[in-house]
Order: sequence, then C-alpha cells, then structure tokens
Amino acid sequence: MIPPTPSTPISSNRGPQTPYELLAKKGNDTANAGDVEPDAMREAFGDFVGQTLFGSMLSTMRDSVGKAAYFDGGRAEEVFQQQLDQQLVEEISDASADSFVDPMFDLFQLQRRG
Repeated sequence: MIPPTPSTPISSNRGPQTPYELLAKKGNDTANAGDVEPDAMREAFGDFVGQTLFGSMLSTMRDSVGKAAYFDGGRAEEVFQQQLDQQLVEEISDASADSFVDPMFDLFQLQRRG
C-alpha cells in the first residue's frame, strides 16, 4: 500500500516573493536589476502577480467550499489538487494579463524609475 502524502495548499508553499526572485529562478542575473530586459521582467512580473493574486484566491475558494457528496475525487483528488491549482493559476494569469498585469507592471516601472 502506498503511504498517503500530506497535501499542502498553495498558500503554505513559499513561492518567489518578488519578480526579481522569479527572474533568478528562470536563470537571469539579478545583480543588475536595472539591466533586465523589459520583456523578461514583464513575464516574471506576470508570473509573480498571477501566483500571488490568483493562487491565494483559488486557495481561499477551495477552503470555503466543502466536499461534494457524490463528485468527490477521494485521495487522488487531494494528492493532485495542488498541481491542478498551479496549472489553473498559470492559465488564469495568462488569460488575464492584459487587464491585471499590464497596468500593475506599468505602475511598478514608474515606481522603480522614481
């Protein structure tokens, strides 16, 4: 029998705390943060906003809804829930980049310059 693995919500996993940490995770040098390409920074910023905003929203949503009586996936659903949530967060953040991420990135760039 396979021992159960503990399931942890997205909010308990420590993800990157800044877009610069995301850039470092992708292999870009963050020593000179001012020299980072705008496209790479925009992509890292989009990933950061998506993981932060939509990850916490999805985690809170899952905590507020009880298990369905007939459509519960059992232990398999619990094991793979975090991976599904990660995929959903990536898809949602890609789909909504124009409305959420772009204005936030523009404000971030203004704050960085000023």
